[in-house]
Amino acid sequence: MNGLTLVIGAALFLILAYRFYGAFMAAKVLTLDASRVTPAIRLEDGRDYVPTNKWIVFGHHFAAIAGAGPLIGPVLAAQFGYLPGTLWILIGAVLAGAVHDMVVLFASVRYDGMSLAEIAKKELGTLSGFLTSIAILFILIITMAGLALAVVNALFGSPWGTFTVGVTIPIALFIGVYLRWLRPGKIGEATVIGVTLVLLGVIAGPYIQHSALAPYLTFTKEQLAVILAVYGFTAAALPVWLLLAPRDYLSTYMKIGVILALAVGIIIVNPTMQMPAVTKFVNGGGPIIPGKVWPFMFITIACGAMSGFHALISTGTTPKMITNERDIKIVGFGGMLTEAFVALMALIAAAGLFPGDYFAINTAPEVFQKLGMQVKDIAILSQMVGENVAGRPGGAVSLAVGMAHIFSSVPGLKHLMSYWYHFIIMFEALFILTTIDAGTRVGRYILQEMGGAVYKPLKNHNWWPGIIACSVLISLAWGYLVYGGNISTIWPLFGVANQLLGTMALAIGTTMIIRNGKARYAWTTVVPMTFLAVTTLAAGYLNIFTNYLPKGNTLLATLSAIMMVLVVVVIVDSVRNWIKLLAAQNSGNDRVKAAQV
Repeated sequence: MNGLTLVIGAALFLILAYRFYGAFMAAKVLTLDASRVTPAIRLEDGRDYVPTNKWIVFGHHFAAIAGAGPLIGPVLAAQFGYLPGTLWILIGAVLAGAVHDMVVLFASVRYDGMSLAEIAKKELGTLSGFLTSIAILFILIITMAGLALAVVNALFGSPWGTFTVGVTIPIALFIGVYLRWLRPGKIGEATVIGVTLVLLGVIAGPYIQHSALAPYLTFTKEQLAVILAVYGFTAAALPVWLLLAPRDYLSTYMKIGVILALAVGIIIVNPTMQMPAVTKFVNGGGPIIPGKVWPFMFITIACGAMSGFHALISTGTTPKMITNERDIKIVGFGGMLTEAFVALMALIAAAGLFPGDYFAINTAPEVFQKLGMQVKDIAILSQMVGENVAGRPGGAVSLAVGMAHIFSSVPGLKHLMSYWYHFIIMFEALFILTTIDAGTRVGRYILQEMGGAVYKPLKNHNWWPGIIACSVLISLAWGYLVYGGNISTIWPLFGVANQLLGTMALAIGTTMIIRNGKARYAWTTVVPMTFLAVTTLAAGYLNIFTNYLPKGNTLLATLSAIMMVLVVVVIVDSVRNWIKLLAAQNSGNDRVKAAQV
């Protein structure tokens, strides 16, 4: 199999899926109504509820949902071969991920931009709403900490990456002011200016690396943890039009631009998939992902195919910006399919490496020695990028090496291998950071909603004391974990927690579909919910009894068990509500038929 076939085949599949299945979801299942006034217009407050151009909303939404998952997950899952990951990315994104994102976004728009927990309270009752709030807040903090750690590991000691990522913040502030006060409505004009400034920041990166400014932009992991928490607070507290939306929108051009450039590079270079379609590790025993391809691959490739974290964005910032219900299709369904394409490009980049080189990068040296594999190009690759890339697990380095190798294989670009490598490390950090800012803001919304049950002013999203207090609390929560933790103590919970949240969101979405009189289409959410529930609960169980407890990690085992119980309770409560709703609807239909007779 070669990269060209995969790229073209995947692009055609996703385009057709959007055209037909996306249209089916929009017209038949959800019945999107362009004439219905959205909460962004009806509740406009200039801070959170802001009517926004659909392409800016798409850019914000895509930037917010596309974090580490579509980049790192597929790279790690290449352990099983390129075929399992490819199938799950394409089929899972269409039948599960895009449906999940679109249905949840629709539900939040219909419920005035409420969070998933508040929607659960409306659809299922107080108990499920409360349990959903706890589960979401818990999962959100873990997710933010895990993603922030990935940024810290990518940027510490790197003035180039720190400058290029950091400069997007003042550029976004300028574009926010430009569109709000200087040149309102001139989106194309602002886009050209903003993208040009971001590109200049990228070009300036290598020069900053060797300039007198470098020492002032070189931070330790602990310093970066504090800086990221402060940024999270700022993004959560400031009006969405000032920092969050313009930064995510501009970042999307770089994200999509780099991925499209990678796709073009793959088409030109047409790399052969060095990794087999299926490896022996599908039956377990892999050095990167413990366990068999099922259920662990479906947990590892999360955001690229199906991600519960997307529910937090779809019920957080995005529904408060939608100006037309029909935009839900391009933003929700289209955003997820775009992320799936990103995930596939990352998988191709990893699978294009020689298997021995791939495992040498993604495992510790002592682990790799036990595999009995031979390396091929690892020494040459290390020399070309300017640092030793062996023994750098986690997926980020192997992805950077794989992408840099493809770019440098384009005629005339071979001498830029080191530049491409460092650029992609920075690109990965930028990708993840746009998820952190939106996630922190969503956490602020949830804290305000939960706190509002005790102290009503907190529910007012325009009340500054509540905004500041909740922004500080959510930033401190995940920032503390980042400051004192490491990837081995936080990241293992992420995969299971993320997919459990997706299962919960699909259950809540199904309830709304049935309540809206569309029970005949409930299979669109019930099928992926059932698969995800069985898969994720199985992975959680195996993690507890074959990973956490044998290693004496009772904390992770306990936290995993709590999350699993919370989700099972919400699913059971959902099924109970489905039965009641269907019974009531059938009874009503019988009365109508009797009256007609």
